[in-house]
Amino acid sequence: MTSAPQLLTDPFLQLPTETSVRVVWFTEFAGAKHIVTYGENLKQAAKASTTKLSRTREDQQSRVANQTQNGQVYQQPVGRNIWRHEAEVAGLTPNVRVNYRVTSVREDGENVSSNIFTLAPTPKANTSLKILLTSDHQLKPMTAANLQKVVETVGQVDGVWFAGDLVNTPDRASEWFDDNQGGALFPGLQGRAKYEMQHNGVKTTYSGGEIIQHAPIFTCIGNHEVMGRFARTRSLNGEFDDTIPRAVAQRFYSGKSLIDNSFNTNTYEEIFTLPTSKEGGKRYYAVSFGDVRLVVLYITNMWRTPKLDAKHKGKYQEAENNLDNPENWGYGQHIFEPIAKGSKQYNWLEEELQSPEFKQAKYKVVMFHHPPHTLGDNIVPAYTDPIQIIERDGTESTIKAVRYEYHKNVDYIIRDVVPLIEAADVQFVFYGHSHLWNRFVSPSGMHFLETSNVGNSYGAAWGDRKREVPIGYQEDYVKLGDPNGLEPVMPSIAPLLGEDGQPLPYIASNDITVFSIFDTAIGTVSSYRFDTRKPDSKVVKFDEFKLK
Repeated sequence: MTSAPQLLTDPFLQLPTETSVRVVWFTEFAGAKHIVTYGENLKQAAKASTTKLSRTREDQQSRVANQTQNGQVYQQPVGRNIWRHEAEVAGLTPNVRVNYRVTSVREDGENVSSNIFTLAPTPKANTSLKILLTSDHQLKPMTAANLQKVVETVGQVDGVWFAGDLVNTPDRASEWFDDNQGGALFPGLQGRAKYEMQHNGVKTTYSGGEIIQHAPIFTCIGNHEVMGRFARTRSLNGEFDDTIPRAVAQRFYSGKSLIDNSFNTNTYEEIFTLPTSKEGGKRYYAVSFGDVRLVVLYITNMWRTPKLDAKHKGKYQEAENNLDNPENWGYGQHIFEPIAKGSKQYNWLEEELQSPEFKQAKYKVVMFHHPPHTLGDNIVPAYTDPIQIIERDGTESTIKAVRYEYHKNVDYIIRDVVPLIEAADVQFVFYGHSHLWNRFVSPSGMHFLETSNVGNSYGAAWGDRKREVPIGYQEDYVKLGDPNGLEPVMPSIAPLLGEDGQPLPYIASNDITVFSIFDTAIGTVSSYRFDTRKPDSKVVKFDEFKLK
């Protein structure tokens, strides 16, 4: 007996236009036919086109199906067949929601349908919208609770802006679809998660929120959307860590595929249908949505450990056992896509900021992954190209150490991007990466928000807790506060209190999860917190600010 066919995900919405929207879903069979039925009594139909994901795999560290411990089923990366279906639903009327359902027919004629959800094209200007601001899900413990509380608190949102780091290792299929611990990306955003949290012996299971079946999601690339050199190591985590700059790859692998031999965003780009730019494709783009012009940039670099003991390939040094093999170096926190003044992306941004779509928008928002201002650890060192220093012995033949310095006065975000967008009257910059909540305001009134305390936190550099930075290097690496000179804004409604009873200008918690909502009707960004230790407690709105 063949088991009944199943959908790997519910459908979700992508790339809305004034009269259409794309519907996307996934299965583990190629199928004979895939359709969206929609409209009154679901009488209309749109046929889907199907593509196969090219790089999705599982490995010894996957938590999928019967594998609950390392290596039970997989001992190395093994390809996993997953098919993606996309249909364009056209002929829609702005601001009118329409019912829809997807159906996939397997090769043997057996079929499976989703529940009925609603879709709509791009909202017109002057439409009141609630947009979820989120990032850094990464299968972390509080994510499902967070998304469940979004729906319970504000109901159906109209859009999702995701500031990068959707999963941990992007070629590991189960992280997107069906990790058996219950915290994969799509289940969380579709209300199909099953994530169990336990406090004082009491278990609570969270399902996430039914969100992206009804609301289009706009994403940007974080460091966890980028894979390294293909199949050079025997694990997906090893491959994820094995990135090198394109220029270095050209030296080592002349004439071979740069995508396979440096870094790639293939799986991320195959999963999502996003607006595109001529220069950057899906990697950076701009889109109008109601009263908002959202500009999405590819600003992220390779995260490496700050640790300085000899065995680590880190931010500031190469591992001792690799010194004589430059092909195995990590090349520090190298930047994936240039954004410095004069780069292709910077020039595109300059043009976008002059466009009528941008200039006429009521709200001008820029989203990217790496923080311009934060109390988090990941803002140090500066966002700039690492300067490599090779120390040799007296004979000059043997390498004793390879170090990296990052000059703070050459931080491309602070030196080049922020002045450009500030001059263009951007009101709001939204980002992630450090897994905490904090916000800042520039002297001219531009707002900066990091609301990435979604699934967990790695702490804030505040009070007695300092960043791990190298001592005795040329550059002075900032241990406390925002290295780029802004003071964090105290939450305007209900800040958390520190151990000394004083209000804290941030949330960095592994028990309290945070989400933020942009309400375009009144131009407010509101942030909410929920204490997962008290499953019956209310969600608390703790901060709100208004865009100019």
